[in-house]
Amino acid sequence: MGRKILTVDDSKTIRMIVAKAFKTFDCEVLEGSNGVEGLAVATREKPDVIVLDFTMPIMDGYEMLAKLKSDPDLKSIPVIMLTAEAGREQVLKIAKLGVRDYLIKPFKEEVIIERVSRVIDLKPRGEAVAKIRNFDDEIQLLIVDDKPAIIDQVRNGLADTKWKVDGANAPGQAMDFCGHTLPDVILASLTLPDNGGYSLFQTLRGGVKTKSLPIFGLTVKTDTDQQSKAQQSGFTGVITKPIEFEDLKTKICRTLNLDTSLRYFLQKDGALVMTLPADFSQGVANEVAMYLANKITLAVDAGIDKMVMDLSQLKKADITLIKLGLSTIQMCHELSIKYSMIGSEAVCQECKNYEETKDWRLVMSYQEAMSQLGVKLQVAA
Repeated sequence: MGRKILTVDDSKTIRMIVAKAFKTFDCEVLEGSNGVEGLAVATREKPDVIVLDFTMPIMDGYEMLAKLKSDPDLKSIPVIMLTAEAGREQVLKIAKLGVRDYLIKPFKEEVIIERVSRVIDLKPRGEAVAKIRNFDDEIQLLIVDDKPAIIDQVRNGLADTKWKVDGANAPGQAMDFCGHTLPDVILASLTLPDNGGYSLFQTLRGGVKTKSLPIFGLTVKTDTDQQSKAQQSGFTGVITKPIEFEDLKTKICRTLNLDTSLRYFLQKDGALVMTLPADFSQGVANEVAMYLANKITLAVDAGIDKMVMDLSQLKKADITLIKLGLSTIQMCHELSIKYSMIGSEAVCQECKNYEETKDWRLVMSYQEAMSQLGVKLQVAA
């Protein structure tokens, strides 16, 4: 049975960092967002070690530690205290209560793993972690349509990716292709002669190697009958013509569970750079937010303590942008990351009109942003 590690911290980001650090080990990471929750989890689960934040609302680390040590069933659980630099002396003062060790935030994954391994025996998980595929990996698509123009249109529409697009004009040709090359995704026309798209779907679903292939139906936007029929038949989804390629990319990425974070995040010049695209929307914001904490965690683990938020492609500052910006800034504060923001002139002006963003200090270029962070970039001759 795996070990139990309880992390108690009001910062969701810190809890995620701890959980990620021990992902490859045979252990269960339990969570509490304050001392009250942490004490309840400790009482119920009897963890092997507790990683406890010193400063929290409702019940802080000191009070929780005192209650742990006064409980006969919990007093023997080793505690590793987390603190900011300013709280280091406080942790040393309460060491007499039984703190096994302490860590100063922010910290690298390898450090907390090393500290916890001093207390409990950590063993790697037996199963290998599957490799995550990225948006920039080569993805094989097969388009089955008797109109060559449609195949060319898809190929051109995805030309900005590394995805490979092949075409077949009939079900038989598509089956031959699948016999020697198994595609990642198939787009099959629903208007092929003799219900060819549906017969191809049934044949593929009956094959051992092809039964789990994602298959999208392809039809015109106004043909709602075909769309409904495809959904009832069990197609993975429907792509409507004229094809909206950003929508197509999104559907394929979700279906294949591709890591699309490279579209928004990269590490450059010793900083984590987050770039929001011109077509920023609620959907994009959700996608960025999904990766945000993990990307910041990886950056901190790599020793990076700077972040640039590039909003220069955006034409306006709406509530969606403001919420994403505020949550990003909060994570930076929690992990002591210095940040800078780049914005277009329009976004800079609009931000001054909102109470939440009036103090944002946006600059106009990447060079200015890095300079604001204390990094001088060499200017190309």
